[in-house]
Amino acid sequence: MKMLHTCIRVMNLEKSLDFYKNALGLIETSRKDFPDYEFTLVYLSDEKDGYELELTYNYNPEKPYELGNGFSHIAVGVTDLEESHAKHTAMGYEVTPLKGLPGEAPHYYFVTDPDGYKVEVIRIHE
Repeated sequence: MKMLHTCIRVMNLEKSLDFYKNALGLIETSRKDFPDYEFTLVYLSDEKDGYELELTYNYNPEKPYELGNGFSHIAVGVTDLEESHAKHTAMGYEVTPLKGLPGEAPHYYFVTDPDGYKVEVIRIHE
């Protein structure tokens, strides 16, 4: 079995694409428009492992989606955590301070996308 993608519903496709492309460096790998059914699917990836994030945009949503209390976050890895943290802060997104698990040095933080989804940014060593 291989993990393929995670889907999230978004209110404003352009704002979400701006976040995932410019704040997280993902690239659009495919797009499927279904105007007769009033929705668009956009797939984004980091190109390295093939796993994708699917943004589902239903045309003219009436109200923001309820994220619920079961979903927690998406996680991405970066080699320069402090640079990434400064970039996301400068871009005006909601960003937590750098954090660490109890007894550990800070090695992650969270940034919130335009729809309220949390993205954990974790320091990785390549």
